[in-house]
Amino acid sequence: MADLGPDPEATDLVRQLITNACVNDGSPGSGGESRNVDLLECYLGPAASEAARFEPSPGRASLVARIEGSDPSAPTLMYLAHTDVVPANEDEWRRDPFGGELVDGELWGRGAIDMLNLTGTMAVAFKRLHASGSRPRGTLIYAAVADEEALSVHGAAWLADNAREAFGADYVITESGGIPIHTQAGVRLPVVVGEKGVFWRRLRVHGTAGHASQPFRTDNALVNAARVIERLSSFTGEARVGESWRRFVTGMGLPKEIASLLTDPLRLDEVCQEMPSVGLARQAHASTHTTFAPTMARAGTKVNVIPDLVEIEVDVRGLVGQDGDEVDRMIEEALGDLAERVEIVRVVDDPGSESPLDTPLWHALGEIGRRFHPGSELVPFVTPGATDGRFARRLGGVAYGFGMFSNRLGFEQFSSMFHGADERVDLESLGLSASMFEHLARDFLTIP
Repeated sequence: MADLGPDPEATDLVRQLITNACVNDGSPGSGGESRNVDLLECYLGPAASEAARFEPSPGRASLVARIEGSDPSAPTLMYLAHTDVVPANEDEWRRDPFGGELVDGELWGRGAIDMLNLTGTMAVAFKRLHASGSRPRGTLIYAAVADEEALSVHGAAWLADNAREAFGADYVITESGGIPIHTQAGVRLPVVVGEKGVFWRRLRVHGTAGHASQPFRTDNALVNAARVIERLSSFTGEARVGESWRRFVTGMGLPKEIASLLTDPLRLDEVCQEMPSVGLARQAHASTHTTFAPTMARAGTKVNVIPDLVEIEVDVRGLVGQDGDEVDRMIEEALGDLAERVEIVRVVDDPGSESPLDTPLWHALGEIGRRFHPGSELVPFVTPGATDGRFARRLGGVAYGFGMFSNRLGFEQFSSMFHGADERVDLESLGLSASMFEHLARDFLTIP
């Protein structure tokens, strides 16, 4: 692997992005992404002189900077980053989640992995390319957007609807990917080529109100809801093996019998149950199933009143190609005879999307990957979570998730830190990402 060591400039910028604590809890007034946009504008300096700033709601700012290409027929490449982070429970962390502490060659803090590490290193690469004075054939865009952690209403979704000329691009690189996986066949670098759909549902479970001092033979909506939650949480629809999952498994160089099991829809559930690694089992299951996770419930008005209504919030993630109607049919199948007691309310319908693999950017990523991890090969991956890449795809672009990381963090540990405690990134990975983004733009956009 290329040994570049830490990049103090990248480290300092990412640390400041973390300490700005742009926490997005989903409420319209949260986020405060304007703080990170102010920081990025100041850092970029002349490179941001012609940047466009968009702020559809107070404090929810996004920044789009450009280095215009000389050839209108050449491809446009966007580095698409988000500046917000999810909340952090300090009691679960060993260090201040917004302290930006440097400990044993690692930078700690909320957003160190998701995705301020890439937000900062993309900005570093963009600034260095601008400072070089060399004009690319194709246009390079750096977009640092708000609200990714809450469905992007104030960020990429708004830009796609209201600022397409500034936001659209032929090719897009966004978060995740690039974590080296060491296999018997060599190093594999996953590229996020797509994402599952988000289908949030509110289940309204009905009952009959009554006095709680006489619970015998009552129609308690809370008891009904407990049965609903149990059925949803234990429901496993049929496994579906898509082409990206098949190529991921075969690309990992696994023994033939194991690869066969992981791509057999009839055996996948059994294999996931028996996997010794819970993290990998969850990834395999999520990559091949529609998932249902009850996450919140509201019930009752008073301790001595039998509730007549319970609302359950369910996070449903559908496979690429599924729509809301299919999701609702699956919920009804899971509930069985309880379905007639439940009203399904559609909160979010955001179908999954996937980019093709045989593209110039895919091949460019393969070349750049081998430069940093000699002998490595790319493998496609559809992430269970949502990214802003879906908006780029809807505008006609090809969007991948990719960074460049050292061997210090494993794939399972990396994945567990998304929205988890003790989130951190090693400084070598920050240096690798900054260098990779600079070299990728030079190669792909033919910058002298």
